Amino acid sequence: MSNTFRVQLLAADRGQTLDDVVSFVGEDGSGSFGLMAHHVRFMTALSFGLARLRTADGSWHYAGLPGGLLYFVDNELRISTRRYVIGGDAAAIADLLAQEMLAEEQVLAQTRRKLRRLEAQMLERMAQLGQEWPA
Repeated sequence: MSNTFRVQLLAADRGQTLDDVVSFVGEDGSGSFGLMAHHVRFMTALSFGLARLRTADGSWHYAGLPGGLLYFVDNELRISTRRYVIGGDAAAIADLLAQEMLAEEQVLAQTRRKLRRLEAQMLERMAQLGQEWPA
């Protein structure tokens, strides 16, 4: 019986498979946890952050995830997420993840501003039409 398992990373725009994974360490709402080969069926919602995987050759791989759904079944770990960044340098992955988070926050702030502007325009138009609007 092999002491390794397969990891499938699935994002909206791409997917990647890692074979011969010995261990996985991630984080969910309850804290940090680890998985090894032949773990019982397991599902959780991952927190925003870094996960790490060790392969049979002793290499560490770091995955930057903006959250996601983790499912371990039949000796295969599947992670579904909006996007991910993976590599061997934890600091570089953390930096990329922070940059993505900042960019996402900027887009959200811009969207909020546009929605407030649209709401103000709608209220003005309703006032022009002479409709009552609760204070």
